[in-house]
Amino acid sequence: MNRTRCTVILVIFLGILMVVGCSTSTPTPSTQQAATPAPKKEPVLYTGKSCMSQMAGLAARWAPDALPFHMESELNTESNGHDGKATVWHGLFASATRRTYKSFVCSGSILPSEPPKGVTSGAESAYAPNVPLIMFQPFLLHTDSDEAFKIAQDKGGAKLLEKDPQQPVIYLLDWDAKNKQLLWVVVYGTSSTNAKGRGVIDSTSGKFLRAG
Repeated sequence: MNRTRCTVILVIFLGILMVVGCSTSTPTPSTQQAATPAPKKEPVLYTGKSCMSQMAGLAARWAPDALPFHMESELNTESNGHDGKATVWHGLFASATRRTYKSFVCSGSILPSEPPKGVTSGAESAYAPNVPLIMFQPFLLHTDSDEAFKIAQDKGGAKLLEKDPQQPVIYLLDWDAKNKQLLWVVVYGTSSTNAKGRGVIDSTSGKFLRAG
């Protein structure tokens, strides 16, 4: 009788262990890991020379003989043009063999109202008769826009920024056909017609030529 009772108790005990073992599961690592926050997008500020190089590369794919005849920076909430940099630059390139031109945009902006990051181009159009006279070789651009800004600052621009630290500055790059010079025009204003001051710099030599 005692042996029978021991057997029954042992069976019951083993049954309890089996039930506990089945109901207790080893916790498995969660397959859902904490979501890694996406890197914050930041605008890219370019100097004029950097964007000229990028636009010239795309223009050459459009027309091997394409040459620039104008470039300028754009103002927006990402950049007021200080230090010779902007998130958006516009360039115009022409092809003498095709007798047409295209507009190009070099963008580092993340604003929804601006072109996407990278270099894009517009439609092809016939150019005006004077365009071949103002086309220039990109290799003549030795002095970058940030250097042009420093030169203009030393020649009076710093006083304008002292009066208004948020004074917008834009940059125009054009060929002076009469004097055979590639010029930076540093404009302290929102446009060439609405300026509080200008500095004209030879972009090849870096020489300050005159104030506007």
